Amino acid sequence: MTPVDRPLRRQASRRRFPLLGPLLAVAAGLALFAIGIAFGMALQDRPEPGGTQTLIRTLEPHPPSAP
Repeated sequence: MTPVDRPLRRQASRRRFPLLGPLLAVAAGLALFAIGIAFGMALQDRPEPGGTQTLIRTLEPHPPSAP
């Protein structure tokens, strides 16, 4: 194999999948978009600080004191 043959093989392999690069770029863009949407929804769903908290406590009666 001569050095002249090597560049020809590289060019031939690139011609087999000419849309592979743009398809990967679109797939990566869609994945980043989906991650951004999920992150935004997670931030929106978190509870707001300083809300009202209700406590329920049962009080037991004390025995009557003797006079």
